[in-house]
Amino acid sequence: MQIIQQIHEQYPNLTKSEKKVADYILSSGEKIVYNTMNDVKQATRVGDATIIRFCQKLGFSGFSDLKIEIAKEDFSKQKVSHKGHQFFDDVAENLKHAIDQTSELVDAAAIEDVVTRLHEAANIYIFGVGSSGQSAEDFEKMLLRVGIHAKAITDPHFQAQIASSLGQEDLVIAFSLTGRTKDTFESVAIAKENQVPVVVVTNYLLSPIARKADVILQTAIEEQLLNGGSLAGKISQLYVCDVLVSGYEMKYHIDALGMREKVARSIMDKLLDQ
Repeated sequence: MQIIQQIHEQYPNLTKSEKKVADYILSSGEKIVYNTMNDVKQATRVGDATIIRFCQKLGFSGFSDLKIEIAKEDFSKQKVSHKGHQFFDDVAENLKHAIDQTSELVDAAAIEDVVTRLHEAANIYIFGVGSSGQSAEDFEKMLLRVGIHAKAITDPHFQAQIASSLGQEDLVIAFSLTGRTKDTFESVAIAKENQVPVVVVTNYLLSPIARKADVILQTAIEEQLLNGGSLAGKISQLYVCDVLVSGYEMKYHIDALGMREKVARSIMDKLLDQ
């Protein structure tokens, strides 16, 4: 990585505190793009000013600028490594990998817990923004297959309003791959203030949103800084959703065929004649 070379070249000119930042970035490699300034501060025990000065000595305006450059290098490297393959094979392999990796993280006890909560909740609201908001909307539709009426809320202001009006008998399900989405975190925090049970679907068990959860369902695909909203990330989330729906069908002996017949009949007249 070119950044690594730059760090080594500047290393003799760094202060003792700046070298702590350099050592942390060198040991983290490409993973540093998923870190925040606060993560670096906690790991190195230095202040904001030290991190910013370090970045400026490398020619960047700040930490975000540095992360973007690292992400660009990593993205370009991946593109080069895929040359010589059929690109559609790479896409298919990436999606298969998303399902396989997420499947390995399935916690049967957590799934059972959430299935029970879905059955017992008076009202169910699903929070998410951006790509995770799309997953929330998809999950709302998937739950209808088993007769569960939930509502996906993707507007942050409306999320906050809804969260403030819920109680212990309700359920919030929050989607965030990083577990650091500010809007979703704030809505979940309001829900927890009202003692609302919260289920979080995320990659990171120790992320800020995950720390607010009563139950965590873990996904496996990291959102790349330059590839936000990736299909692989969404597939990881939707796999978890489908596991929940299937688990609900089995536990509560839902007449899946009958439910699907009702849905098919309800939309049959909306199809154009062939």
